Amino acid sequence: MFKMFSDLWRYRFFIFSTIKTEFRAQFVRSSLGGLWMILQPLSQVLIFAFVLSTVMSAKLPGIDNNQYAYSIYLMSGILGWSLFNEILSRCVNLFVENANLLKKVAFPKITLVCIVVGRAIVNNMLLFLAMLVIFGFLGCWPGVNIIYLPLLSLINIMFALGLGLILGVFNVFIRDIGQVVPIALQMLFWLTPIVYVITIIPERYQAWVHFNPLQPIISGYQAIMLYDHALAWSGLMAVLALSAIMLIFALILFRKASPEMVDQL
Repeated sequence: MFKMFSDLWRYRFFIFSTIKTEFRAQFVRSSLGGLWMILQPLSQVLIFAFVLSTVMSAKLPGIDNNQYAYSIYLMSGILGWSLFNEILSRCVNLFVENANLLKKVAFPKITLVCIVVGRAIVNNMLLFLAMLVIFGFLGCWPGVNIIYLPLLSLINIMFALGLGLILGVFNVFIRDIGQVVPIALQMLFWLTPIVYVITIIPERYQAWVHFNPLQPIISGYQAIMLYDHALAWSGLMAVLALSAIMLIFALILFRKASPEMVDQL
C-alpha cells in the first residue's frame, strides 16, 4: 500500500500534465472551450427547474416565500451527483479503455485512477463556480456553512472511487459490468432525492430511501447550499465508514489483481 502512495508522488507531474492535456484535447477545436463542461449539467438543472418548480416549490420543507428554492435545491443535488457519477462512470471502464497503454508502457496503474479523480474535481469546481454565479443573480448566496462542502465532497469522492475501482477491476474480467452500470446509475439517480424531496414519497416507502448510501451525501449538499445547515453526521458516519472500507478493499483488490488484469486485457 505504501508503494502505491510513493508511486503517486513520483509520478505527480505526469498526473497533472495528463489532466491538463485531456482538457486541452477535449476543447481545442471548440469555440466555447471549457464552458461545455458546465453547460450540460446546468441545462439539465434549468429544464427540471422550469418543468417542476411550480409543483415542488410549495413542497420544500422549511422554505417560505422563496420562488428560487427548488432551483437551488436541484442545483445542489446535481452538484453532488455529477461528481459521484463522473468518477464512478470513468472508473468502471478505465482499465478496458486504456488496455493498449497498460500493455505497452510500464508505469503505475494507480496514476490512471488519480487522473480520473483529478479531472472530476476540476469539472466539479467549475460547475460549483458557475452555480455561485447563478446564486448571485438570484440573490440567494450560500451561508457560512458552505465551509463544510469540501469535507462532504471528500466523502462523496471516497464513496464513488471505492465503488468505481471495485467495479473497474471486475469489469476487466466480466465485461457485462460495463453495460450494467449505466443502467444502474439511471435507476440510482431517480432513487436518490435529487429532483424530488423525500417527504413526497408515501411514508411506508420513505424508510427504504435511507438504505441508499448516496442519500445522506446528496441531502448534505442540499442542506448546506439551500438551508445553510451544518453536516448531519448521524447519517454521514455510516456512509463515511462504508466508503473507507470499500476504498481500502478496492486498493487491495487492485494491487492483487493488477498482474492478471494486464494478461486479461
